[in-house]
Amino acid sequence: MKKLPRTLEWLTGKLDFSAGAIMMGVLNVTPDSFSDGGLYQNTDKAVARGVEMAQQGAAIIDIGAESTRPGSESVSAEDQIARVIGVIRKLSQQIDIPISIDTTDTVVAQVALEAGASIINDITALTDEAMKGLVVQAQTPVILMHMQGKPRMMQADPSYADVVAEVYEYLMERAKEAENAGVPRERIILDPGIGFGKTLEHNLQLLNRLDRLCDLGYRVLVGTSRKRFIGQVTGKETPADRIFGTAATVALAIEKGISVVRIHDVAEMLDVVNVSNAICRAK
Repeated sequence: MKKLPRTLEWLTGKLDFSAGAIMMGVLNVTPDSFSDGGLYQNTDKAVARGVEMAQQGAAIIDIGAESTRPGSESVSAEDQIARVIGVIRKLSQQIDIPISIDTTDTVVAQVALEAGASIINDITALTDEAMKGLVVQAQTPVILMHMQGKPRMMQADPSYADVVAEVYEYLMERAKEAENAGVPRERIILDPGIGFGKTLEHNLQLLNRLDRLCDLGYRVLVGTSRKRFIGQVTGKETPADRIFGTAATVALAIEKGISVVRIHDVAEMLDVVNVSNAICRAK
């Protein structure tokens, strides 16, 4: 299996994995995201938070204008653009790390790239042909995520015969299709979609076998930050109280070999990431 390079470079950005896993800071400019909804709807506040996360050690800022929490409704391209473009345009002028646009809408992604974003985070894994074409044309890195169902109903009754095998087979299929369309392997990042159409047990099984996903030959991103399954294990009802539970999943994921952790609490996770990376390098 071809080894991935320590740095990922493309026309408008660069990521350095030479020290190990990197952090993606979450910036939701939405009124209804499960953890930080409504906090950063103001453009100046959102930009300030993005700058802060970059200073705290984030290597990517991931900006979303549509909540994908369980039960959420879809948001039009026009509304997403109105929420996010001013933030991307201003933030890209103040930080020197890549900005990711978290959207399933090709129009939103295109406008975001023109405004200064340079990574596409697609929870539907390029199942839309137009989005796939945009990624190929723009030559951007892309994050492909697994999700059973759609956000509005994905937690109604998630069911798998073998969650690890099914999720990983799906991601391999989507990655191979992206490669066949012209996306280089090194620009493809896989995300098992923790909490997206999965029960507590499904999430725990996927985390336990992340090494299998990492062995497929692609970089892997994991987003566990503040999620409900951590609250189920710890009894913490408020998402912001799930920092230590999140830290446990971050350390485990890095030990398993992932490349990117998607995080709300960047400053709090910096030591966790650095120490976990150091332990892994000592192998």
